[in-house]
Amino acid sequence: MTTMIPAWVDGTLQPVEKLRAHREALRHKAVSVFVMRRDALLIQRRAAGKYHTPGLWANTCCTHPDWGEDPTDCAHRRLREELGITGLSPRHRGVVEYRADVGGGLVEREVVDLYTAEAPADMPLAPNPVEVMATRWITLADLRQDLAEHPEVYTPWLRIYLAEHADRIFGTDG
Repeated sequence: MTTMIPAWVDGTLQPVEKLRAHREALRHKAVSVFVMRRDALLIQRRAAGKYHTPGLWANTCCTHPDWGEDPTDCAHRRLREELGITGLSPRHRGVVEYRADVGGGLVEREVVDLYTAEAPADMPLAPNPVEVMATRWITLADLRQDLAEHPEVYTPWLRIYLAEHADRIFGTDG
């Protein structure tokens, strides 16, 4: 199945095959979700079969909306598909842009709708093994420390989010 995502080609937003957007470093739309439980963030380790950044830790959920898909609907869909999470109310935290080399000649050049959501203590998780190999809850302070000591185990976008957009995402400097 070919996934068509919203990307700009010659200044026009149009449906583009996802891998093409990454190969050609096209500016494209994305969604990132940060699920919190009090002061802890749910992070995921990307499955080994992912075509870029496999095995690296990322924020709770990050994806691309399908062509014509509302970003909030996309956030709900991917929380369910990746982690089995339903019933949360993601709050829009704004839009940011970044560019990151993700290896293998691929580039994420994203215009990202950011969301946060508060999780209840008893929220069940059912990670999809095709998408996620592990999950964990980590405080922002511990995440920052671990990221400083071991940046190579985290996705480029998570490093960018914490370094440049923590206030927008979390309402603090993280």
